[in-house]
Amino acid sequence: MSAHGYTVAVEWTGNRGVGTSGYREYGRDHVVSAAEKAAILGSADPTFRGDRDRWNPEEMLLAALAQCHMLSYLHAAVEAGVTVVSYHDEATASLRVHRDGSGDITEAVLRPVVTVADPEMAERATDAHERAAALCFIARSVAFPVRHEPRVEFAAQGLAD
Repeated sequence: MSAHGYTVAVEWTGNRGVGTSGYREYGRDHVVSAAEKAAILGSADPTFRGDRDRWNPEEMLLAALAQCHMLSYLHAAVEAGVTVVSYHDEATASLRVHRDGSGDITEAVLRPVVTVADPEMAERATDAHERAAALCFIARSVAFPVRHEPRVEFAAQGLAD
């Protein structure tokens, strides 16, 4: 077993001059950064008085799940002898907000569309999603179900040559 560490910084940039003197008095804007990487402009979901043009934590969690599955899937595809030529996912998540203001993500659904080089790879390509789900560190770390609705397509003749 090996261990890896990660460090990010989150800086609140939403002080409008009066701090958090009231619920409507402060912005939810913040910057997420890590050494030598481009900053991510974050905010709350617009429902919670955030800026719709910035990433919110719920989107970043869903993006992490989708990225982790994709990277795990590409590895699993290689192991299965599947040549992937394209991968696209339209992932969704559901948030339940409770009366006390707390909430939780109740489910994430990943919908990867994988294009493979040869139709004979279809079954192995589909099966590789199960292996990817088992490998994905992020999905294994969350307390809600992560479902997969994969679709396999085939490259047009000559694309994979």
